Amino acid sequence: MDIKTQLKILLTLKHMSIEELAKRLTIETNHNYTAAMIYGKLNRDTISFTECQHIAKILGYKIEFVEE
Repeated sequence: MDIKTQLKILLTLKHMSIEELAKRLTIETNHNYTAAMIYGKLNRDTISFTECQHIAKILGYKIEFVEE
């Protein structure tokens, strides 16, 4: 499953729109984010790991690497 699909699922579970995520991401990072900007990064597969960490934190998750 790609990051775009995973993010959509997590946003749905948290009852949050991509617009709300963009607002919270802007506050969290002090960098301006819009819904279009996030969609663009997801579509181009250019979202950074740091941005993913911030998004996870906003949604109440943490990213963890687990050995298979």
